[in-house]
Amino acid sequence: MSETGSRAILDWLAGQRDAMVSLLEEVVNLDSGSYDKAGVDVVGERFRRFFEDEGIPTAAHARETYGDAITVEVAGAGGSNKPIVLMGHRDTVFPKGEARRRPFRVVDGRAYGPGVADMKAGLVMNAFVLAAYHRFGGAPAPLMGLITSDEEIGSPACRSIIEETARGARAVFNSEPGRPSGNVVTGRKGGVFMECTVTGKAAHSGGAFQDGISAITEVAHKIVALQAVTDIAADVTLNVGLVSGGQSVNTVAPSALIGIDLRYVEPPQREAAMRQIEAIVATATVPGTSAQLEIKGEFLPLVQDAASRELFDDYRAAMGELGATIEGEFAGGCADSGFTSAVGCPTICSVGPVGGRAHSPEEYLELASLVPRAQGLALAIARLA
Repeated sequence: MSETGSRAILDWLAGQRDAMVSLLEEVVNLDSGSYDKAGVDVVGERFRRFFEDEGIPTAAHARETYGDAITVEVAGAGGSNKPIVLMGHRDTVFPKGEARRRPFRVVDGRAYGPGVADMKAGLVMNAFVLAAYHRFGGAPAPLMGLITSDEEIGSPACRSIIEETARGARAVFNSEPGRPSGNVVTGRKGGVFMECTVTGKAAHSGGAFQDGISAITEVAHKIVALQAVTDIAADVTLNVGLVSGGQSVNTVAPSALIGIDLRYVEPPQREAAMRQIEAIVATATVPGTSAQLEIKGEFLPLVQDAASRELFDDYRAAMGELGATIEGEFAGGCADSGFTSAVGCPTICSVGPVGGRAHSPEEYLELASLVPRAQGLALAIARLA
């Protein structure tokens, strides 16, 4: 892109702060929990109206259970037909009614509200960067916006379109919130989310205790055994975060369930940990019990290869032009960027506006970061020429 084109984009973005905040307020005040398809789709339609007003074509990719995926296309000026992807999700972890209970508000330069940083601000930023390139041209390749609907639960419906898009892409910028330090994320853990269901045999706890087979007792043994999977030195952790079971206090428990969260850094660690977990599930300490393991969701790790390192260097240089010093951080949390990295597409994560305390009532966004992060992304795209 010419210096004149870059300046036009930067100047236009600099004048869009109030419009960005206005759109952000609208979408934060719309409930869009991952399991609320109707709410997630309403947020999607709001973004589609934004692009329609800008004259930018979009497409909705129907999903039966969760919100539809949305793609946005902006033509490039270069000869490449491999798009540069600006990616983000519009679902949140919050229940229906949370937006009414905690609507968008601004206090001392910080915006609050459900999903304000994770990651509706990133989607707003992406929308304005796409609009800027549509208005002024100069993108070195076609630009694609990908707005997904179910990241917070492992992207069961959108993983296929994420991977398909990344396989044909030149680079992916995932606009998860920038770290509180202002840094971006260049590596993330992978995660496997599982349920282990144990079956025993019910019996009266007083009159026929010896006839019962306690699933809860078996679960207790498995929980203790599962702790051995954690290897802090290797940065592999296993957390049993949910426990339920039993029929009544005076019944030997016929069933029990535990929810398991495995986190790891490198793909081989996943295979080793899963072998341990499967062996523990298959081994009955309480005779007569049986157990089944089911993977409920999974994220792949974001691993920085040479191409992703080069993409990060371009982004860091772009932010440096704006006077910001940016470094890469490793994050224990998972994201869709792991899927794009795993199919070999250069990826950088957390290029969105800066925020923190995600998934909590104290989640916040630094409003002063909206425009600079949009400008930095725009300059990073230009550097891919």
